[in-house]
Amino acid sequence: MGDEPMHDDLLIRRAHEEDLPALISLFAEDEIGGHGDTTDPDAFDEYLRAFNVIDASNNEQLFVADRAGEVVGTFQIKFNRTLTGRGGLAMVIEAVQTRHDMRGQGIGAAMIEHALQEARRRDCRMVQLTSNMARTDAHRFYERLGFAKSHYGFKMKLK
Repeated sequence: MGDEPMHDDLLIRRAHEEDLPALISLFAEDEIGGHGDTTDPDAFDEYLRAFNVIDASNNEQLFVADRAGEVVGTFQIKFNRTLTGRGGLAMVIEAVQTRHDMRGQGIGAAMIEHALQEARRRDCRMVQLTSNMARTDAHRFYERLGFAKSHYGFKMKLK
């Protein structure tokens, strides 16, 4: 799926390497996520390596919401084929972030709609995402968009 203007002046497009500083800032300002993201220049190469792997993948795509040339949001999608569901393809939406000063303007909904369009285009049987248990506003947002709480998620940090 190419660059697509959404409502007004919002463009949902694949992320470019030049977007990395803005993306890193978005993740670093997230106080709830606890992912250890930082704008420290010494960490940039780690982000660049990860970006290059994602960008080269056939099963992962990183997007930005661009308003007037500024990155105001981001999300990543991954495709996973399993034997369950008769070998159906599932999409996982990850790392959904809207810049804190841009929330409540429909950017998150536009990003999710873009992901859902891609899932339909790829004939996915399901779209799933996880959200930190502390993000109650995000949970209401996802439920408003049609997602249902259906599973418990478990994580084990190795580093």
